[in-house]
Amino acid sequence: MLRQYELVDRVLSYDPNADEALINRAYVFAMKAHGNQKRASGDPYFSHPLEVAGILTDIHMDAETIITAILHDTVEDTGTTSEELAKLFGSAVARLVDGVTKLSRIEAQSVTERAAENLRKFLLAMSDDIRVLLVKLADRLHNMRTLHFIKKEEKRRRIARETMDIYAPLAERIGMYEFMREMQTLSFQFLEPEAYASITKRLEQLNKGDTGQIKRIINGIEELLEKAGIKAKVSGRQKHPYSIWKKLEERHISFDQLSDVMAFRVIVDNTEDCYRALGILHGKWPMVPGRFKDYISTPRRNGYSSLHTAVIHNENLRIEIQIRSQAMHEQAEYGLAAHWAYKQKTVPDKFQQSGWIRDLVEILDNAESPEELLEHTKMAMYKDRIFAFTPTGELIQLPLGATPVDFAYAVHTDLGDQTVGAKVNGRVVPLGTRVENGDQVEILRSAAQTPQISWLNFITTGKARAAIRRFVRHKERSDTLTLGKQLYEAIIKRLPAPLSENALEAALLRLNLKEADDLFEAIALRNITDDAVMEALMPGMALQDATAPLPPLVNHAISIEGLTPGAAYDLAECCHPVPGDRIVGLRRPHAAIEVHVIDCPHLAETNPEDWVDLRWNDKAEGATVRLKVIVKNQAGALGVVATIFGAHKANIINLVLADRDENFHVFNVTLEVRDLQHLMRILAALRAAGGVVQAEREQLPYDQA
Repeated sequence: MLRQYELVDRVLSYDPNADEALINRAYVFAMKAHGNQKRASGDPYFSHPLEVAGILTDIHMDAETIITAILHDTVEDTGTTSEELAKLFGSAVARLVDGVTKLSRIEAQSVTERAAENLRKFLLAMSDDIRVLLVKLADRLHNMRTLHFIKKEEKRRRIARETMDIYAPLAERIGMYEFMREMQTLSFQFLEPEAYASITKRLEQLNKGDTGQIKRIINGIEELLEKAGIKAKVSGRQKHPYSIWKKLEERHISFDQLSDVMAFRVIVDNTEDCYRALGILHGKWPMVPGRFKDYISTPRRNGYSSLHTAVIHNENLRIEIQIRSQAMHEQAEYGLAAHWAYKQKTVPDKFQQSGWIRDLVEILDNAESPEELLEHTKMAMYKDRIFAFTPTGELIQLPLGATPVDFAYAVHTDLGDQTVGAKVNGRVVPLGTRVENGDQVEILRSAAQTPQISWLNFITTGKARAAIRRFVRHKERSDTLTLGKQLYEAIIKRLPAPLSENALEAALLRLNLKEADDLFEAIALRNITDDAVMEALMPGMALQDATAPLPPLVNHAISIEGLTPGAAYDLAECCHPVPGDRIVGLRRPHAAIEVHVIDCPHLAETNPEDWVDLRWNDKAEGATVRLKVIVKNQAGALGVVATIFGAHKANIINLVLADRDENFHVFNVTLEVRDLQHLMRILAALRAAGGVVQAEREQLPYDQA
């Protein structure tokens, strides 16, 4: 266990002006607070916060951060309060400790909810002071180093998975690659023990069989650069087991086929020497195509800068080489911490409002459930990135597979919400197009546009998904309330007498509902029966003769103007209603109303009391319809059909050859049309065309829709 004087000496070695007395006071306070508590290893619990503080001294953190590390578990695991810490060690330390503290006292129903709530508080604190993240990463790193002492395998795997999914990506995002690599290796050991053991064994065999190969390569690179007048420090290492395993999985190859197990690092004096060294190395050995990356001209979002290349060395060995200056190296090893000036009393502005942290906080605000929070946060932190540019040359980083919609939300949430189209490299493309590295993306916007539910099918970033889901939730509730109000008015018309002014208020009390909107929502979602609403509004209605016929639920059609498909209502898949069809709404418990064509076979299987008479708004247009088209088995017949669709500006969503024989081909076509009149004109044109035997609108049994 790290001793008190050793910890103080470490801090004073890089910060002679550190408050030694305050560090000693924190040491004594934490030791007394934790008392006789033990860790799973049997060591005194106090050894853990000391080791966390020791990890942070390795990256030269300021005294406040070291004190925070010493005290970080006192509020969670002892009777210490934040007020007590603020009085003894200052408000800054108390705030940092509070940011790191897990919400162990929160009442949560599942592990997912506890993890999400812990992450929620952690992200908020991190956005206020990034040192919270540094302490938390050091805390998790030490916990992973001692994870093998935990007896339950299930708990070990859960902690390892959380580390791999959350904390290792966080370390990568702030450029702390040493922390990231060790976390990944330790997590990999518990998540994939067989793979870890196999790869580790192979690496040990390579080390035993090494006859000084790595040393020879290092000496050769140093001599080559020295002859060119470049002073360089070269080091070599084998890749860590998780990195190797990931390459094997991605490339679907065996360990024997992996040719770049070794990586070498060249550290020179300045940026100019980086490019000079690159030219010399490429001049000496053939470069492996597609493996060169210039992170100096386009740094990663976490500030990482370096040149990466791979060459075929003299010994017929493919090796990876990283070339960087000393300043770049410090950034690469310790990331954000490399920029930390321990004499500063505040967080550097550069990291106070880091863009990706703002994105995480926005995701935090938009997430409705613990599952959403964890899902979106992981999406925001995973590291496979591409670079794209705005028309003004601003660099935007995105995950692989990102679309223009993701790009728009990365620029600004309002731009994402108002996206109507996109140009990539000057060419108009569908919004679901994947953005490639180096693309220039221009977003076309309209103030009248709103996020589309269909975007959820192709977007990749957590920020975009969180923003769209937030809009959908708000729109869904708004639509549901609109529909519920109309149904409520229809219910009132069924009552035998007008209502008093306070009837609604009294009904809410009887139904144990807080406000009118709760009642409207319950009516729309069929969470409450119409009879129950009538009874609450006018007691005694339920005592009427059950055989006496009641007026219909609605004696006029309810418009679905302004409502969004997929929110307040769903268009039935069995009959595909289009504007102009006579339609009926089917009310379903705890679900949106399902809209059917009046002659849909499925309606015969339902209770008419659940029907709601609906009508399309006069301006409604746009829906999909299913057609069955039979053509003669002759050349060009399908072309005739497609030409008719194109001439009528109807978009083909799907076309399937359902059946064929010597004489006829049967096609099932899903078509996008404006309204019923549009559909009828298309059907008339098909039936009049040569080669078309039959063209009909098709409805499917409900269980086949």
